[in-house]
Amino acid sequence: MAELGLNEHHQNEVINYMRFARSKRGLRLKTVDSCFQDLKESRLVEETFTIDEVSEVLNGLQAVVHSEVESELINTAYTNVLLLRQLFAQAEKWYLKLQTDISELENRELLEQVAEFEKAEITSSNKKPILDITKPKLAPLNEGGTAELLNKEILRLQEENEKLKSRLKTIEIQATSALDEKSKLEKALQDLQLDQGNQKDFIKAQDLSNLENTVAALKSEFQKTLNDKTENQKSLEENLATAKHDLLRVQEQLHMAEKELEKKFQQTAAYRNMKEILTKKNDQIKDLRKRLAQYEPED
Repeated sequence: MAELGLNEHHQNEVINYMRFARSKRGLRLKTVDSCFQDLKESRLVEETFTIDEVSEVLNGLQAVVHSEVESELINTAYTNVLLLRQLFAQAEKWYLKLQTDISELENRELLEQVAEFEKAEITSSNKKPILDITKPKLAPLNEGGTAELLNKEILRLQEENEKLKSRLKTIEIQATSALDEKSKLEKALQDLQLDQGNQKDFIKAQDLSNLENTVAALKSEFQKTLNDKTENQKSLEENLATAKHDLLRVQEQLHMAEKELEKKFQQTAAYRNMKEILTKKNDQIKDLRKRLAQYEPED
């Protein structure tokens, strides 16, 4: 059997329409035949006719046949409109917009293909035994399969909504965990910085204590030297000057040691790792906030 490129259900619908059109066509042809038969029986009773009488007969037959053919063409057009209305109504139930190509209606190749399809269908139907089968009526558009499909779509959307809610909850938990971890890291950094400050204060206090002890020793020695012979006074004064220079030098060394200690601390692996962890966590929190904003319901 010739095929029209449709699935089995739609092809059966086409066959039903072609059977309907064939039956209507047969009735109209019988009507046209009856017009000629009536003319033969009612007007062709004489053996000879004049030109005017033949013209009158043909004009009358032409008017009758014209009326029958016009009525059939109009009825066919209206029937096709009703058929299209059914298809468009079903499509609108699903918010679809169908389009037609009027130019394809005069495609000779497609018309011949339809003709071959009809011949094959007629041949096939003649070979099949005639069964008394009651055709099922067309189910309403808002019942049956359509309602079932809508219910399935609603259930699918509900399941997808639940999945999105679950995913949003997971992201919120991850964001809260990241914030907690950030707080812990910040506290750890503050403790580390505090320990560094305490360490600096301890070193500074120890150096100052040593310097104070040195100055006290020098003062004691100076006082003792004053009690010595005057000949040692110049030497003691030089020693005092040297001690003062040493004090300044030690203070400068202390200041440089503090800077070096701070620089070394900043170069330690623990400080760099802590700084990298904080930077990564801040980036993760920004990313999680962006992702969380995508799933927040709009007002």
